[in-house]
Amino acid sequence: MSDAVAPAVIDLNADLGEGFGRWQLTDDEALLSVVTSANVACGFHAGDPATMRRVCELAVERGVVIGAQVSYRDLAGFGRRAMDVPPGELADEITYQIGALEVFARAAGARVGYVKPHGALYNRCVHDEEQAGAVIEGIRTAGGALPVLGLAGSRLHEAARRAGLPVVGEAFADRAYTAEGTLVPRREPGAVLHDPDEVVKRALGMARDRAVTSLDGRQVEITARSLCLHGDTPGAAGLARRVRSELTSAGVRVRSFV
Repeated sequence: MSDAVAPAVIDLNADLGEGFGRWQLTDDEALLSVVTSANVACGFHAGDPATMRRVCELAVERGVVIGAQVSYRDLAGFGRRAMDVPPGELADEITYQIGALEVFARAAGARVGYVKPHGALYNRCVHDEEQAGAVIEGIRTAGGALPVLGLAGSRLHEAARRAGLPVVGEAFADRAYTAEGTLVPRREPGAVLHDPDEVVKRALGMARDRAVTSLDGRQVEITARSLCLHGDTPGAAGLARRVRSELTSAGVRVRSFV
């Protein structure tokens, strides 16, 4: 029996389709040449039918898995404002968003491969059992055992496991972490990293060593099968290409989890 250690395997995901009408935020075409999973905005925090169709078509052309990035209904706040939505209403809105994207994914010759909450909903589902349960109920109603991409150890993943849905742990190379392994809120200083060298270094550490240094200097264990590369930051496509190149050079296999 060989003693060789299996190479690390990681998925690269990015938030795409984050435009509306003539307004365009993400460089979808450039990022789709780098990532292996595309979190496509479904119209509630960003995205419109034409954008969803175009991103699905590009994703299929590039062999990228299509995921539904579901959100609170908050176009004006880009889905980043805290909201209190009744569980039943939230579940229906999650189903609605997945269903909308599924139509365009099928038209492009694919299917929705997974679901990831966005922004305030993502953060809320880390700790809020009721909201997490509503998201999972919405996914179940949409049909199929869709994998749920989110923070490992979150209420969202707990609810998904109870419902029999696969879970996929995610990490963020350009976000600061607390000592508890959660993301530092964006409103706090140092929450978002802007130094490309530091982002690449953290991506390598997360993929190979399964660890990250928290904002207060502690080593935190990371359980992640996917790394998120934010598409709404300046130079996002170039940074994504660099991250993928460095991972490959370090012997990390970049491959979707679907």
